Amino acid sequence: MSEAGNSRPKTGARAGARTWPLGEAARAAGLVPFGVRAWQALIERLRGWAHAEAGAGRLLPWVPVSFGAGIALYFAADHEPIAWVAALAAAGFGAAAVALRRQRVFALAVLIAALAAGFATVALKANRIAHGVLARPMHSVGLQGFVETHEERDKTDRFVLRITQMDVSRDPIKFERVRLSVKKGTAPQVGSFVELKARLTPPLQPLRPGAYDFGRDLYFQNIAATGFVMGAIKPRPPPGEIGFALRYAATMQGLRDAIDARIRLTLSGDNRAIATALLTGRRDAISVPVNDAMFVSGLGHVLSISGYHMAVVAGVVFFAVRALLALIPALTVTFPIKKCAAAAALAAALFYLLLSGAEVATQRSFLMTAVVLIAVMVDRQAITFRTLAVAAMVVLTLSPEALVHPSFQMSFAATLGLVALVQIGMPKLLASPDNSATARAALWGAREIMVLGLASLVAGLATTPYAAFHFHRVTPYGVLANLLAMPVVSALVMPAGLLGLAAMPFGFDGVFWRLMDIGIDWMIVVAEGVAALPGAVGRVAAFGSGPLLASTLGLILLGLLRTPLRLSGAAVLGLAIGWALLTPQPDILVAADGRHVAVRGADGRLRVMQDGKDAFLLKEWLAADADGRAVTDSSLAEGVSCDAAGCVAPLPDGGLVALARRPEAVAEDCERVRLIVTLRQPPADCAAPVIDQDSLRRQGAQILWQTGGRFAAIAVRPRGVDRPWSPAVPEDRDTAGGGTSGAGASAGADITPQRRAPTSADATPPESERSDQD
Repeated sequence: MSEAGNSRPKTGARAGARTWPLGEAARAAGLVPFGVRAWQALIERLRGWAHAEAGAGRLLPWVPVSFGAGIALYFAADHEPIAWVAALAAAGFGAAAVALRRQRVFALAVLIAALAAGFATVALKANRIAHGVLARPMHSVGLQGFVETHEERDKTDRFVLRITQMDVSRDPIKFERVRLSVKKGTAPQVGSFVELKARLTPPLQPLRPGAYDFGRDLYFQNIAATGFVMGAIKPRPPPGEIGFALRYAATMQGLRDAIDARIRLTLSGDNRAIATALLTGRRDAISVPVNDAMFVSGLGHVLSISGYHMAVVAGVVFFAVRALLALIPALTVTFPIKKCAAAAALAAALFYLLLSGAEVATQRSFLMTAVVLIAVMVDRQAITFRTLAVAAMVVLTLSPEALVHPSFQMSFAATLGLVALVQIGMPKLLASPDNSATARAALWGAREIMVLGLASLVAGLATTPYAAFHFHRVTPYGVLANLLAMPVVSALVMPAGLLGLAAMPFGFDGVFWRLMDIGIDWMIVVAEGVAALPGAVGRVAAFGSGPLLASTLGLILLGLLRTPLRLSGAAVLGLAIGWALLTPQPDILVAADGRHVAVRGADGRLRVMQDGKDAFLLKEWLAADADGRAVTDSSLAEGVSCDAAGCVAPLPDGGLVALARRPEAVAEDCERVRLIVTLRQPPADCAAPVIDQDSLRRQGAQILWQTGGRFAAIAVRPRGVDRPWSPAVPEDRDTAGGGTSGAGASAGADITPQRRAPTSADATPPESERSDQD
């Protein structure tokens, strides 16, 4: 056959290449300009990389990314979507993707369908669990119900009560669950039926716009209110069967209590609390100084059962079972001992999951571990991006609300970095020539130390954006702390704990708890030592969700892409860092209770006016401002003048902000300040913008910036936003005159700074009780 007959149209990356519109003679003579040739080469190179990224097997890891983006869109909505419409849309996009499976746009159709499915999944779950949320505090409410969970904390205990009867004097309101705090050591047992009286308060809303939404978290746990127990808790006979779920919860809680009781016989204090946290997931009894040192040093991940703990449990059981079976020569030839060891490790990991309470990070860890062990059992490659994708899809399908939780974000970010390290970095790292020097170094563990350090560095860097966003801090010495502590935890603490659990039924567990004690002592010494180093507390000022989303995109591009296109992820991360660092900090912060106002002074630091004390609120404000001062620091009141009628604090330009307690103070401040915060009714002709009780009730906490003699404000609940966990409050009245939120309102003319006569209230503001809702 002739050569012409064998010719075919060109395919691949060059088929659609665009050529410069020059004549054939010019191209043949090589007269195409160099810049044009370079541009064409770059386009062809990018097209080739894009085709490689879209190759077979590359789509699956992007499906959970798109699914999660759909969940994020749900939480960004102003009001609750219609669940059945979202479900129909997801079904339609899914059907379209199936119909387009042989087309070039199939991958795009799948990702769009995954996005719609994520949106519909969380909308359907919110519709299924829909329940009311307490709007106003209620005093002396009679409750009867079953105790579902029990948490031991540093100063108090907490438990969740599933209500069967609720006695209130005014409204016939009914809730399914409430979370109550009680004096330490007096919480009832899980599974018991009790009667009590409680003071209920609404779930805690964000303490500042952009802060973590505790109310949203509680809503998806079916908890409608929090509060305190008043008086004695009276056990009562249950009105009926308690059900399987409650019996299971009571059994697991009893097992955790039994383990803690055995540990308590040998260990005490923080060592006992940490040992219990590592084995049962109950980490609330750790003292505040040690807990802070752990997180500042970068060892806080040890306290939350996640991939590391699950890997250690599964690894210890796997190698122990395999070693025991290998002692029988006949089994090594005729029996798949490796697969049996993997099955035993899977059973141990499942037990550990149930024992630890099955939090989101633990669920992800178990799923990843289960996929790895099942891969061993079926002779397949274990640690891949597909493994991570499957785990993410399962967790997000069962608990879509986990996407906005720090635990999920940090856990999956760290795992993405580690999987990328294993698949991309480790082969190159371990491909060194086998000479005698390398072999001797490996025998001494140099390679293992290097791998551990690299893994700590990668996981730490991957979780940095989320730690900075949620906790306003980073860990500069995290790699050092992990290198010093994790080998001891891996080789001594966790294996001793597992042996203690195995020996506990036989009464020989004490020696293993003492071994754990030695290792935990070392871990605490490392944490406190690293936390005391200069610059160990890396404070980061609060920034918006935009830089966080950009950081997430950058990490995903770095982790999932295989071609040099992955470098675009580094560029996106750089832009996200710059965006976060350039975020302007507010000039004024106003708490939702209207009793706490922070004003930024001329030195750039906050000054606080307060009608009461709320240490948790002030701690959050200072952390979000990257301010290391303690809430008791006297400098927080510098420049603030107070009397019985209220307080004033100066802005950098000399204008005043007032916190008015009495009506006469409001009337006086209307003529002399830039902004008034008060729980009183302002005059109709007030010249200054006013943030009053009605505004705070409808919009919650607010932050303000002063620009050009006006105030721009952002509220926790902006106008038009109405979600089930933060329902919109109807406007009872239109605020007259200056009684607005201050957003865009005129600040009036400049006012000469004046001060009220200082009184003893400056040094010792009155105390106010605050519910334990954190």
